[in-house]
Amino acid sequence: MTPRVGQEVLRADSMTARFGARSVLTSATLRAAAGRVTVLFGRNGAGKSTLLSVAAGLRAADSGVVTFQGTVHLRPWLPTLAREGLFLLPDRDLLSPSMTLRDHFTLFAHRYRRPFVQEAAALVGVRDQLDQSAARCSGGERRRAEVALAWLRGPTCVLADEPYRDVAPAVGEVLSRVFRRMAEDGCAVVVTGHETETLLDLADNIVWCTAGTTYELGTPAQARAHERFQAEYLGPRGTGINGVRDQ
Repeated sequence: MTPRVGQEVLRADSMTARFGARSVLTSATLRAAAGRVTVLFGRNGAGKSTLLSVAAGLRAADSGVVTFQGTVHLRPWLPTLAREGLFLLPDRDLLSPSMTLRDHFTLFAHRYRRPFVQEAAALVGVRDQLDQSAARCSGGERRRAEVALAWLRGPTCVLADEPYRDVAPAVGEVLSRVFRRMAEDGCAVVVTGHETETLLDLADNIVWCTAGTTYELGTPAQARAHERFQAEYLGPRGTGINGVRDQ
């Protein structure tokens, strides 16, 4: 059954996580709703990646509960959630260097019964690179292909960790279009990053991760009006940290 727009698909509730003696998450909650793009902001080291990892079942939390599509998971495990429709786009290379982009797309098309290889390639502008190995593609081409794979999966929920890092603005525009299309198709999308203006333009909802916990700030307009978020994160100019990766 496809969730209706606005229906909660994922909730990672009251998550805690430690690395040795250091508490990374003390009481953090992340919610994702069908047809909505949620942007998770936070300084480096604030726990954004950890929160996505425990929400996806990639690593174990010390405490907390994950609910995905109405099923409670006391010990969530990524393969289980993935079978149920969750797709985690990690902050690292997802592609096998020796495989061509066509190989990757074809594998997903067969695995998930979505025969849209050409459409996926066209969606992100990599049709001319389909027969290149991932190792021969530029960083921006690889990132676009990774996001196209997320779309090709046909997921119920996507968690994308720092997808805009080190990509050129033109590549970022492509990524935003794909994330927005997935949301329009009913997917619950969560994106992290520091590219403030790009992500505020993309978002339906803003969550701020700071000091081990999270604050749901509402719409981008409401987030901009939040005095503490403005002072401690956006800063006087409201600008984020943008890197550049070749297209």
